[in-house]
Amino acid sequence: MDKGDFVRLFAYDRWANRECLKALAAGQTQTEVLGRMAHILSAEKLWLDRIQAVPQSMAVWPGLSLEECSALADEIAAAWSAYFAHLAMDALAEVIEYRNSKGESWTSRVEDVLTHVIMHSAYHRGQIAIEMRALGAEPAYTDFIHAVRQGLVE
Repeated sequence: MDKGDFVRLFAYDRWANRECLKALAAGQTQTEVLGRMAHILSAEKLWLDRIQAVPQSMAVWPGLSLEECSALADEIAAAWSAYFAHLAMDALAEVIEYRNSKGESWTSRVEDVLTHVIMHSAYHRGQIAIEMRALGAEPAYTDFIHAVRQGLVE
């Protein structure tokens, strides 16, 4: 994959997170479902912090309100956009060093981290959809192919 592929996937991610937040607002869902959305957003921020070699700026599982999640979604989408705007073409193969939430030291290629962020977020949005249905609420339709077919992601 190249930089353009990741720009496209993160545009999809931004859209899917927004759709999920709208569904959460409409569904009046319980705190644990909202907590999973907060985790998606904080994890996206955490991985960007790791890539940029800055200290972790928030908890992995923060207790955020819907309004705080919405603000964080805007913040992290803008931060990823800025990151990609300045990303050199060869930076995807670079290896970063970081500590996970258990304090263990790891190294990963930037490309693998970016792929993980997209997959992690999609995985948890799927969990949110299941939980919302179980509560009688209508989850967001966030399939990638749907976004492409509707022209929501180019």
